[in-house]
Amino acid sequence: MNSNIIPTAALKPQFTLPADLVNESSPEMRLIGQSRVRDAFKLLGRTHDQHMYLADFSGCNRKYIINALVHTEGVFPNKHLILQDSTTIWLEAEVPSNDTVIATKQAQYQYLSGTVKKHDLIGRYDENTKQYKAGALANCHYLFVCADSIWKRESLWELLLEILDKKEYQVHSSLPALALNCKIILIGSSNQYGHCWLGEPSFSNHFPLLGELINEVDLNEVSLVEYDQWLNCILNDLNLTLDRQARLALFEYSARLADHQQRLSLMSINIEQLLVQASAYAHTRHIDIKAFQHSIDMFNQRHNASEKLSEQNFDDLFISLPTQDEMIGQINGLTVIENAEYSYGEPARITASVHYGDGEVADIERKSELGGNIHAKGMMILSSCLYRIFGKDAPLHLNANIVFEQSYQEIDGDSASLAEYCSLISAISEKPIKQSLAATGAIDQFGNVQAIGGVNEKIEGFFKLCQRRGLTGHQGVIIPCSNMQQLNLKQSVIDAVHQGLFTLYQVKHIDEAAEILMQTPAGTADKDNQFPDDSLYGLVQARLESLAGYQDEDKSFFVRLREKLSFSS
Repeated sequence: MNSNIIPTAALKPQFTLPADLVNESSPEMRLIGQSRVRDAFKLLGRTHDQHMYLADFSGCNRKYIINALVHTEGVFPNKHLILQDSTTIWLEAEVPSNDTVIATKQAQYQYLSGTVKKHDLIGRYDENTKQYKAGALANCHYLFVCADSIWKRESLWELLLEILDKKEYQVHSSLPALALNCKIILIGSSNQYGHCWLGEPSFSNHFPLLGELINEVDLNEVSLVEYDQWLNCILNDLNLTLDRQARLALFEYSARLADHQQRLSLMSINIEQLLVQASAYAHTRHIDIKAFQHSIDMFNQRHNASEKLSEQNFDDLFISLPTQDEMIGQINGLTVIENAEYSYGEPARITASVHYGDGEVADIERKSELGGNIHAKGMMILSSCLYRIFGKDAPLHLNANIVFEQSYQEIDGDSASLAEYCSLISAISEKPIKQSLAATGAIDQFGNVQAIGGVNEKIEGFFKLCQRRGLTGHQGVIIPCSNMQQLNLKQSVIDAVHQGLFTLYQVKHIDEAAEILMQTPAGTADKDNQFPDDSLYGLVQARLESLAGYQDEDKSFFVRLREKLSFSS
């Protein structure tokens, strides 16, 4: 068996749950894997005049995270803000009868977001009743504030920093300054934290505690049972139940979100929405595997309009991309089209042509201003790799042009480097490439094949095209070996691989990919850096020597006749 062929068992993650699994959980399980955040929040409650920035991510349910954090700190006693000798102080004990209570801190926490106003923060004074209506700063122990909401209100942002500077705030001229006795937690993105840290001189003084939420957990650090308890928190909130098969399918879906076989996503909002939709399709609070899979399929159908249009262009042959026979200097590369909420794979035809020149490998995408900087870097590495193998002793006397055919938008990334290299080798050696195969992978200067993104989408994109045209058993995809841990393919692909109708190959070096695509040994150089004549690189070397004029000139008929008739003395 070819050692490059990927076995069926490696095409998706494998999960097992104990038979006696108990579907119970505690609020603290919402913080699974969040050791950074838990440590920062614990410090927050044990330090003076230090506040916290909570960096979250898209897909995080802030409400549940906030509730879980406060729950870990237990119950706080009521505090009273009293007026004492024209100043205000906070007391936990019983208030003396001769003191005036201005406000009582009763709530453990409050979360402000959206259109936050000044009185939401500091409260207001009613001149008619001569009473103070407490704001969030006086009403709760922990105040969570959406950083983006307060950042947009410049005056409110400056007021917050001023309050933190003075440790008190003025509500009305009839009241003395109110002492600050509240821990403030800003919630926003990591990028916003960096902007605040650099842009606001006093920000680092007031918010030294950073708690950054992670959006996935590693199963080498967290057990599957613990993750299942995190999932139970979501199910309990939604009042839903999952059968065992649906639960395992959800683990696979979560691993797909995390893009790793040994990691599971913590994007709770995405999971919540999918479960609610599955329940709606099933017309019941209990979700089985059929309803869960149907929910995923319908999500894809609602978001794949662009993908369907792309498929139609291939089916109508508006885009030329053969998936059978062999061609010189042409290969099927793989790209990923990413929208805000949905991504899919799309094959791309890459061609290379060579002619006599001064050794330049030209990137037509770059020259036409359709190639990004990373793609340009990949092409430079490709050139360097070519020179490392064939240009050690003398310059290369060829020019090459490489292009993505029928691409009309910007292309970026280095994941096509492996395919571009193989198409170039094919063009030089004039060895045809199997068009039934597609390849993806980045390369370094030493010819090692490196990991790329979107490996599942790329494989599935090419598979769908081959499936619509008819699977022959000769089609397949070459991927980097380092992407094996990202594989989480749809069942249709796995079934085709299992039946021998589609093949996946993993490679570590460019030579392995070239041999699969052109069905010729790459060859090993001898001590004089010469490759065997019948090897792939031997053919490349012979072509390069021909272009350089190193081969002997053809002898005329009369010269050959004279040599044949000559006698030795």
